[in-house]
Amino acid sequence: MSFRTQSSWLKWPARLLAFVALYIGGVLAWGTVVDFQPEALIPLTAHQEAKQQQITDSVLTLAIWNLGYAGLGAEADFFFDNGGLFLSGKHMVRPPKALSEKYQKGIESWVDTTDADIFLLQEVDVKAKRNYFTPQFDKIRALKPGYASFFAVNYSSPWVPIPIFQPWKAYGGVLSGLATYSRIQPSKSTRYQLPGTFDWPTRIFQLDRCVAEHRIALVNGRELVVYNIHNSAHDKDGALKRQEMAFLRKLFLEEYEKGNYVIAGGDWNQCPPGIEFDIYMPGRTQGYKQINIESEFLPLNWQWAYDLRTPSNRKTKSPYQAGETFVTLIDFFLVSPNVIVKEVKCNNLDFQYSDHQPVKMTVQLIGNTAAAK
Repeated sequence: MSFRTQSSWLKWPARLLAFVALYIGGVLAWGTVVDFQPEALIPLTAHQEAKQQQITDSVLTLAIWNLGYAGLGAEADFFFDNGGLFLSGKHMVRPPKALSEKYQKGIESWVDTTDADIFLLQEVDVKAKRNYFTPQFDKIRALKPGYASFFAVNYSSPWVPIPIFQPWKAYGGVLSGLATYSRIQPSKSTRYQLPGTFDWPTRIFQLDRCVAEHRIALVNGRELVVYNIHNSAHDKDGALKRQEMAFLRKLFLEEYEKGNYVIAGGDWNQCPPGIEFDIYMPGRTQGYKQINIESEFLPLNWQWAYDLRTPSNRKTKSPYQAGETFVTLIDFFLVSPNVIVKEVKCNNLDFQYSDHQPVKMTVQLIGNTAAAK
């Protein structure tokens, strides 16, 4: 082989490396330009209104569920939870369409047959490639025609280009967030941007975490303030969650000090105070770790409401197998001292339709009677 031919061959690795660097640089530059930058406070408009304007009874039922966008049912093994930033390997970027449709039907069936005054749902898509552009928010809204409906976006990207080296399998465009459906019309609803963010470039394709606040009038002249919660995931040291929780603590205490009632519920991505994260599989942590909300987060007369009998979350590195897949409890409620928890139950659906299970709670609002007005 001549020196000239050998030199020509040596150029190909350099050209390949240059192309890879240019491609990754282009992806990061494009992602930075289109990165969703929400304002700190955004008023939420009802997509549908309820007839009832105030809570006239002292008993109220709420339900929470992270829907996993109809993409993380029992058969799913999510590529990103397997470290698939660059390549997905054999793991799912999205499930086959038939599976996604099955998950969506299961979700709709549960919502349709569940009687609750307020639904607080997370990972609800308006339009996304990951579930074949199923309009989840509108489909669920159609199931609850007498309910006010609100959407707070926390994930908006025209194109999520991961796995980076498999653009033909890319996650794609996403418009997703928190969905609230209420039988009683809130007088005011607001999206609050939560503090903290991942370092660049990780943050450009991550969720922009928020909380949706809904203020509902009571007959005693006070307000019930309901919060739809979805805290950060993938911050292994819990630094982002600690910033978010400090922000939420301030909101909760301010409302209670005004004399209002506070209920917060959703996917906290952390365990309640004092609950071991491996309570359902002691010692069989499989490399997982889930932090706890600090026991001093709020005064002791505030109550965390959860159902220890049934896990609410399963991990998605592999398809779900009962007794083998790691499960924990990260979906629950928080109520202020003027709210009595009468019942809380996690519905065991065997993670068939989502990597989370729905939780339903019945409460009594102390002093919410016409006579107290």
